[in-house]
This record gives sequence, C-alpha cells and structure tokens, in this order.
Amino acid sequence: MTSGYTAAVPTTPTRPDLAAIFDLDGLLIDSEPIWVQAEVEVLGALGVPLVEADCARTTGLRIDEVVAWWSERHPWTGPGVPEVAERIVAVVERRMRAEGQPREGACEAVARLASFGPRLGLASSSPRRLIEVALDRLGLADAFEVVASGQDQPLGKPHPGVYLAAAAALGLPPTRCVAVEDSVNGLVAAAAARMACIVVPAPIHLGDPRLGLADLVLPGLPALTRGAWDRLLARRGLSASP
Repeated sequence: MTSGYTAAVPTTPTRPDLAAIFDLDGLLIDSEPIWVQAEVEVLGALGVPLVEADCARTTGLRIDEVVAWWSERHPWTGPGVPEVAERIVAVVERRMRAEGQPREGACEAVARLASFGPRLGLASSSPRRLIEVALDRLGLADAFEVVASGQDQPLGKPHPGVYLAAAAALGLPPTRCVAVEDSVNGLVAAAAARMACIVVPAPIHLGDPRLGLADLVLPGLPALTRGAWDRLLARRGLSASP
C-alpha cells in the first residue's frame, strides 16, 4: 500500500535509558470516526440503540470489551461477543485501508520525538492486524522498536497491561517510559503503569477531571516540542541518565 504520507525515520537513540510509547487510534491516525461508524453499523443491526455520541463512553477500550459493555446493557440473541467484535474489526480494517488519515502533525511528531533521543514504542488497544494496517497507511511501519497490542493482554486499557508489556519488551522499567495518549482510558492505563504521560485530549475528553493525572496536556501534536519534552523530563526527574 502506498500511503502518500512522509514516514518518520527513527534516529539512533541518544537516551537509550528512556522510551516514548505512543498510543495509535485517535492520536496518530484519525480512526475514531471509523470505529464509531463500524460500531453503530454492526451493533445497530443487532438492535442496540447506539448513536455516534454514545460511543464516547467506551473510547479507548479494546473492541471485545466495547461489545461486551453494550451486550450487558442491551442483550441480543444470535452471535456472541467474539463474533460481533470480529465483524466490527473487519469493517474497520476495510475502511482504514481506504480512508485512514493521519492526525495533524502525527508523522512529524514521531520523527521529532525520536530526534530528542528516546527509544520509541507503541501500545495500542487494537488487534495487531489493524495496527499493521494503520502504521502502513501512515508510513510508520518501521518507526517503532516495539509494538504492543491489547489483543495479547487479558484486559485492555484502562488496565496497564499493554503499557507494561511495551516497557518489558524494551527492557526498561515503566518509570523510565513516557506515554503519549489522547484518551482518558489510555491516560489511566499509563498512570497505573507508573509512566509519565503526555495527553493530547480528544474533544470528548476536554474538561474531564481525570486529565489531572497527566504530566503534560497539549492542544495538539505540533505542540510536542523539544521545550515541552525537556520540561516533562525535568518534572519527573528524568533529565539525567540513571
């Protein structure tokens, strides 16, 4: 697939003792509308009275947990949670291949943060096949040293498992990692993993008091500058190597 976007080329880390771990959906790729449309379409066909605004309640959760959440509130007869989740994933995969767009400044932010010296990882609630589609679409397939999927964890965000898995794969303690998120569930997961966290909140999360858990709240990825990064490191005592 040719995305047409500029790939971020990782530099050799000058701070191998640190890592920046990015979320994916809603932060790097504008996939939330695709997820919302797929959930409304598939769950609506099963009789769930779901409208787009309702999907904000489950933003950041793993898709099987989203389906289970709605199944508890509006039970249906027929396919079980795994089958319904797979139907949604299939719709998202098809649309993401054709329609996936980067968030403003996403590829540039990955490249810029790499130039600050940390190692790069990614921790997403999405299944691995969707992560691969999204990174290919963005031209970021080779940008991350480690890619962790919530599919491989017993529980998705806000459980910290996927972030802990990313840190373990990097061989770093979570306290030497900085998460970059857009959702409250992702922020809670990163905080529970004892990571510093930068949040670029989605509009639906603006004003949520839980944003106070973040070390740094930015209006957009272009604001993830060297100055912002250095302030975060100083605040968390990470400016110097251990």
